[in-house]
Amino acid sequence: MGFSLLPKEDQYFALFSRMSGKLQEAAGALEEMLAGPDTQFDSFAKRIKSIEHECDELTHTVTTRLNSSFITPFDREDIYTLCVALDDVCDYIDGSARAVVMYDIHEIHENANKLASVIRRQSDEVKAAVDLLEKGKGLGPHLLEIQRLENEADDVYFGAMADLFKNSTNPVNIVKWKEFYEMLEAATDKCEYVGNIIESIVLKHN
Repeated sequence: MGFSLLPKEDQYFALFSRMSGKLQEAAGALEEMLAGPDTQFDSFAKRIKSIEHECDELTHTVTTRLNSSFITPFDREDIYTLCVALDDVCDYIDGSARAVVMYDIHEIHENANKLASVIRRQSDEVKAAVDLLEKGKGLGPHLLEIQRLENEADDVYFGAMADLFKNSTNPVNIVKWKEFYEMLEAATDKCEYVGNIIESIVLKHN
């Protein structure tokens, strides 16, 4: 990739690595939350909210550094776009956890567990790709897997929505679960978007 780095400018890569680590942490907590008893939903939602705040703080650190950096390892716009996209994933994970509590959901459908599993696996691939970004090599398999997982999520999402409208007669229940599924699916879309940004950065610098 041939990035030209000054001594301290590689800190962007460290910050991105920390942000993607927060995604892993939040996604893992969401998967665990949905697989566990409803008595723990509230505490998990609070834990995920705390992780989301930490991700927000890292986003602020990156944007503040951008304003003071004379030279950056790659385009400022790309740094900002990647930073915001990583934060957006965390926001949707947090939104999904809050939806469970807000909509007073107690029994988690299998499709929701499947979507949470996809998000967690995508977060692992995002972390792996981000950690290779400085070298600019070896990212391909991780980026392809992020995309494949998003396609898997689409299949689960459409199946879940079909089941919901076919089997549920309670309009309130339909609205709650529709919103919840949409939030989970949006998280997988944002992970794919992160992958696209990373791929674009690599292509520009090869």
